[in-house]
Amino acid sequence: MPTEETALGLRRVDLGLLSLAVFRGVLDDPVVSALARCVRLGEKIVEYDEDNPRLGRKYAEAYARFVSSLIEAEDGCLSAHVRNVVLDDENAYLRQLGAGGAVPAELAAAAARELETLDMLANLTADELLAPVSEDDERELLPRFTNEPVDLPAAYADRVQNIGRTGWGMYARYHVFRVERDQIVPVRYPDPQRLEDLVDYERQRQVILDNTRALLRGLPAANILLTGDAGTGKSSTVKAVANALAPEGLRILEVRKEQLRDIPAILDQLTRNPLKFVIFIDDLSFSTDDDNFAALKAILEGSVSAKSDNVVIYATSNRRHLVRERFSDRDGDEVHERDTIQEVVSLSDRFGIHLTFYKPDKRVYLDIVHKLAADAGIQMDNAELDLAAERFATRRGGRSARGARQFVDSLVASAKER
Repeated sequence: MPTEETALGLRRVDLGLLSLAVFRGVLDDPVVSALARCVRLGEKIVEYDEDNPRLGRKYAEAYARFVSSLIEAEDGCLSAHVRNVVLDDENAYLRQLGAGGAVPAELAAAAARELETLDMLANLTADELLAPVSEDDERELLPRFTNEPVDLPAAYADRVQNIGRTGWGMYARYHVFRVERDQIVPVRYPDPQRLEDLVDYERQRQVILDNTRALLRGLPAANILLTGDAGTGKSSTVKAVANALAPEGLRILEVRKEQLRDIPAILDQLTRNPLKFVIFIDDLSFSTDDDNFAALKAILEGSVSAKSDNVVIYATSNRRHLVRERFSDRDGDEVHERDTIQEVVSLSDRFGIHLTFYKPDKRVYLDIVHKLAADAGIQMDNAELDLAAERFATRRGGRSARGARQFVDSLVASAKER
């Protein structure tokens, strides 16, 4: 049977978990839920203070289920798991702190008390949880788990202090997101594109970096349109910038063209978030009668429902004016035909910054090939490498940064097959 100190500890943890209000959401976590049931049953054994075989079996099963759920968790360590669950929990206290508003004293006091309870939960040891098991031979049958001391209130205070860089909930764990069924969801395995892997287009890349860093510092930042030939690295550049600046508080949300009408509602969710966001629209183009055209125009013009100081829009397109315009469109029957055409072709001018990624000429293309080949450890005569790269470009319909990458990747694959 447990000592008086252990018994008192289980009672306090059990009552504290039952009383959670601010951090109520952590009880939905499978490990915390299984542990809470184990603590509750253990507290009952302590309360009855008698040998109850039926209750003892229930407790043994609850304990085993808890350890099983902990083994299946990514963390594997109880204190680490509880710490991550608590730090990632999105609650009213954290939202008010993140928005910069005043937090009511009652809410702050409740959060502090609950953190003490969760700290006791995180620091429970196998010996303490096995104490309610009366028989030594029964105790030996039950699995043990490892745990390391953690100061949960201190860890939470650090998270709050750096909330502008770390965020909370899924925004603390991930930095790339997309929209599914009107909900923002994380991309668990994003494109790992790195800035150091990009070759040439330094000027365009620096403009994007400077603009994004201005956003992170709370300075005015512009929406950016990246246009140019396919395969020149427009999307890769945006993704590389997002990956590089994620530790500074940048998050990227990928939105498809057909989801443009959802952006005002999305901005309502992001406006009070302390992090900074890039809404990324890849491969953007419209037909003249596309309803999404008006939606993007309203967003770029900064209507009341679509304006947010912590969000910018970066879009890529293979078209300079974003709209597929035909000669037949110029022969319409509208009275003010010129005004209509001007509205169509000027959508791109509503972006504050417009960057063009030109298809590389022979010199730039081969320069990219040489740098990528050197990074990949390709040992090849320069003249032979140039000739092979040019042949590859001819077969692929022209030179491009993407084609240079694909060519070098083919050399790496061939070298591994030998």
